Amino acid sequence: MSYAFYIGNTLTADGNAYLAGYGDEPSSHWLELVPRQQHPANATITVGVTPDAIMPGKLSDIPQVSETARHLRVSYTYYRGVPAPLTNGGVNEYGVAVRDVWSTSSAQLQALTPSGQTGPNYSDLARIVLERAKSAREGVLLIGELIVKHGYATYGGNSHLIADHNEGWVVIEFAGGAGLWIAERLGPTDIRASRPGYIGQVPLDLDNHPSFLAPSHFIQFAVDQGWFDPTAHDTFDVNQIYGDGKGLWEGQAWIETQLHNLAARPEKISIQDVMWAVRTPTLTTDTAGYGQVVPLPKTKSPLLQTLWHTASAATAAPFAPVFIGNTAIPLEYQKHRYLTVGEESLFIDLRKGVDGLSDIPQHVEAHQSAFRAVKRLLYHVFRQHEEMLAEVTTLLNGFEAQALSEIDAIYQAAEALLQLDKVDAAQQLLTYFSTTELTKSLALVETVTRYLEARSTYLKLPQDNTIRGPEQLW
Repeated sequence: MSYAFYIGNTLTADGNAYLAGYGDEPSSHWLELVPRQQHPANATITVGVTPDAIMPGKLSDIPQVSETARHLRVSYTYYRGVPAPLTNGGVNEYGVAVRDVWSTSSAQLQALTPSGQTGPNYSDLARIVLERAKSAREGVLLIGELIVKHGYATYGGNSHLIADHNEGWVVIEFAGGAGLWIAERLGPTDIRASRPGYIGQVPLDLDNHPSFLAPSHFIQFAVDQGWFDPTAHDTFDVNQIYGDGKGLWEGQAWIETQLHNLAARPEKISIQDVMWAVRTPTLTTDTAGYGQVVPLPKTKSPLLQTLWHTASAATAAPFAPVFIGNTAIPLEYQKHRYLTVGEESLFIDLRKGVDGLSDIPQHVEAHQSAFRAVKRLLYHVFRQHEEMLAEVTTLLNGFEAQALSEIDAIYQAAEALLQLDKVDAAQQLLTYFSTTELTKSLALVETVTRYLEARSTYLKLPQDNTIRGPEQLW
């Protein structure tokens, strides 16, 4: 289902806009750093879903652009039969961030979805926005253009939250095969949480409206289907007519209220507050495959654009910075076999031949999986949450405070090197700092895990089938 939220730049202490959240899928997750790439004139990319997907379809090839942007993203291997690898999003060198969030379309639209659906799926759209968009608005228009030209392959409806420094956009793509989508603009004074992606009442005159983008037939389609009478209403309720009809979910309302309260203080919202909103156990549990916080500054060298990352749920791991300018991702944060779909029948051994060979390199699998390590700590923390959750959270906050106290000096040093045209040296510095922080983060996770494991053993905590943890709103 995933979780994302946007905070406008006038509401934050540092003047940055923020896009943050987590992916909510069951399979493994790993960091990917994708360089800027050139592509030949006839290059294509494969998009869509297969006949094995929960809502079957056909893969198709669509044109690739001549150049794709450098970007950071988190990938994973399973959701409802959509072909792997998948991504919820990340941030690119132009300072455009995107997050995918589930958004169920109405039963009527799902029933209209053709069994041979083609076109990009939700992950394809997120990836393509990262590869091509130079602004949030451009990302919205790109999604609309792709749906018009190539269709949309869905598992029942989806949405994206796209942001840059100046604005954010909630984009909802609907099932039904009718090319229906809509986007709502979020400005510098707005806060919006998605889980699911949500748009409510919209004006009937959507064409050329500054706060909305949609295809020209968006409302007329509902009229033609007999689902809406424009003579009886002043507005069109997107959620009621095309969505799940449930309105704003309780968790969304709660976190938006919390963030508005934080923004109302003289000090406004800090990056630590944003990290809290991803970490809070009221919303974050085992379903969170990672944590992601992306500050979106007004100006910064593309190589200095930063994604703060936790391997698995932020409730059990500190955020560490990863830069667009990194030249490598630590082995521990790359793709491992733990919970990776298809790995249960493969080996890192040639005795079964290449058909039985995992695509995960031996030297990577020989290293610890950060994703698995954080999962272990999460289960220990939740088993002992009454006594230990607050203490562990304090440790994670302390780790982040130290990293934040050092990162401005890294930015300044890297910027100075870039101004001297010493790009390699700047990237080496960024990679060293990021790798150090990610490595320290994993070491902290493992240290706390050993302590909680010992506590569980020697205090003889219950060993039964009860699933323990704090109460949640979702």
